[in-house]
Amino acid sequence: MTTSPVARHVQSIPRSGIRDFFEVVQTMSGVISLGIGEPDFVTPWHIREAAVYSLEQGHTGYTSNLGLPRLRTEIAAYVQKHFGVAYDAQTEVLVSVGVSEAIDLALRALLDPGDEVLYHEPCYVSYSPSIALAHGVPVAVPTHAADGFALRADELAARLTPRSKVLMLNFPTNPTGATMERAELERIAALCQRHNLVVLSDEIYSELTYDGGSHTSIAALPGMRERTIFLHGFSKAFAMTGFRVGYACAPVELTEAMMRIHQYGILCASITSQEAAVEALRHGAPDVAKMHGEYEARRNYIVHAFNELGLPCHKPRGAFYVFPDIRPTGLTSQEFSLRLLKEKKVACVPGTAFGPSGEGYVRCSYATGLAKIKTAMGLVGEFVREVATR
Repeated sequence: MTTSPVARHVQSIPRSGIRDFFEVVQTMSGVISLGIGEPDFVTPWHIREAAVYSLEQGHTGYTSNLGLPRLRTEIAAYVQKHFGVAYDAQTEVLVSVGVSEAIDLALRALLDPGDEVLYHEPCYVSYSPSIALAHGVPVAVPTHAADGFALRADELAARLTPRSKVLMLNFPTNPTGATMERAELERIAALCQRHNLVVLSDEIYSELTYDGGSHTSIAALPGMRERTIFLHGFSKAFAMTGFRVGYACAPVELTEAMMRIHQYGILCASITSQEAAVEALRHGAPDVAKMHGEYEARRNYIVHAFNELGLPCHKPRGAFYVFPDIRPTGLTSQEFSLRLLKEKKVACVPGTAFGPSGEGYVRCSYATGLAKIKTAMGLVGEFVREVATR
């Protein structure tokens, strides 16, 4: 065969910058990882017990394509209570295999070839490839450290074209921890209504907002519920990454469109994971609060440590990542990360894994325990001082 049998749009998809970097990590021992965005907490026992009990009861079959009815009821109640948006549990809630599947479903349901999707950058590694795989055109909107990496309406407006159809939001943000002020979100909402954009709002980190701040969902703003697909899940705040369960809430027409794709590609999320998710929503609030407090303490330490080293680091108000500026070392993001790994056995992710605008930064996750963070930051300090003397 002289030409590749792989589809052209798949050939053009890059490998994940995070996963490529951690292929190197896997070849080493004794590494302290500040890289993977996964809680170091084990899923709370009562949630795991619900999964075990469901198996003991023989709950091992398919569920509705949309998901367990009682889980959808709990999701609708949770979203209304915490985000102020009402959805019909029977027709406007879809349970997915993590938020990643929900993003894929939404993009495939919305996009015709050539439609443009705007998203803020630095951003989660899957956004641009997911858009391309759905035959859309990714359009990055830069954000800046001076703004706390929040999206600005004027930056968004400057990149709108007649082909613009979808805006993807992720606040609090991976990798920067950025959050949005309500006033700026209202300006963005006005743009979306004026230009008839559909919004995909990935709010997986919404429970992890710090400094007493409140989280505003764009779906809750006037005129936005009918043009927003609200995306959320259990991986981060509930420490349930391996359960792979998320959800999408949207008007009936959009939920139905996503369900049509979901029913043929996935059928339904795991019933065991869905049973665990019911327990998480019913009784998991104290666990979330406890983990939240520990994350905030870790954030305060690591931000102070980076700034003390002369690596400017804004204080993120959400998620569990910091995005320090490593340009004072004179190294690129890739050079800094690889050398820190090889010389000090501390792993962080090059900012370029999250788009070209991430150059000059690295992502460090404080989902790692505080003792390990303190050890890692001591080693980062040694590395920075050694680089300065060479």
